[in-house]
Amino acid sequence: MTLKMILLLTENETMVPTPDVGDLVDMAVVAEAAGFDAVMISEHIVLGPSANEMGLAENPRDYALPGNQDPATIWPSQLVLASAVAQATTSLRVILGANISPLHHPLILAKDFGTLDTLSRGRLIVQPTVSWHRDEYDALGVDFTKRGAILDEQLEILTLAWTAGSGNSFSFHGQHFDFGDVWMEPQPFTPGGPPLWFGGSSLHGSLLRRLIRYGSGWNHLGAISDEDMVTLIQALATQGRSLAEIELVGGTRGQFSSPDSCSPLEPVLATIPAQVARGFGSICIKPAQFIDQLGEFRAFCDKVMEFSASLK
Repeated sequence: MTLKMILLLTENETMVPTPDVGDLVDMAVVAEAAGFDAVMISEHIVLGPSANEMGLAENPRDYALPGNQDPATIWPSQLVLASAVAQATTSLRVILGANISPLHHPLILAKDFGTLDTLSRGRLIVQPTVSWHRDEYDALGVDFTKRGAILDEQLEILTLAWTAGSGNSFSFHGQHFDFGDVWMEPQPFTPGGPPLWFGGSSLHGSLLRRLIRYGSGWNHLGAISDEDMVTLIQALATQGRSLAEIELVGGTRGQFSSPDSCSPLEPVLATIPAQVARGFGSICIKPAQFIDQLGEFRAFCDKVMEFSASLK
């Protein structure tokens, strides 16, 4: 199995302090040339005062997590950035990580994702989520308490839109969305639509249900326990599926000696082989945890990919 390395393209303000989307596109091009398999682009539309209710991360290079973000954190448009990356690259997979789907109409999602899948020639992956930030829902006029039910209907609609077939209509009648016959063209490049990943901080019932019904990848927040792995395997079996159909996505976490320091890279890379031994074929890494200057990025990518190649 060839290990697939995923570069987290957003959340790199300490390395790219200005909101220059062009720099992020250039980083994706460099990552592709170095041998990275994919880039991940996360989403927030707006942040409100409670974005930092848990306190800011001790080290600003650490991951953006629920409740630890400055409300002024830079979050470029996920779809615009992903489209630019898709156009500038040829083999790099483009992952829409943490797409906060309930904040968008599902027909618009189906159209935009399908179009981007065609633009990238099948290199798109979408990770729908309900997210955590009530202020964001309030600002956009979406009921935060119903976000799970909204996502469930959206997943049904995406499936309908992407499997209708060219020239055919589809309809949907639910609690949150209701429409008669509509046609959506063009159909995605990938038959049935782009792959869907799911993730979260725990393998709760709703997440498990969505993963075994729609999922082709599991991008968990934090380490996955043996118990959760067994739960997933058993649940997949009830649907005639196996763990081999699920891309298991692991990750790395910086080891910071102080709030002002970058993490050394080598000890963090050393945590990867144990994940590979458990069946994780993809690993996500955030460059700003290890370097502070954009000029160091190419060398960083080369070091990561040299290590990845050594695991074959």
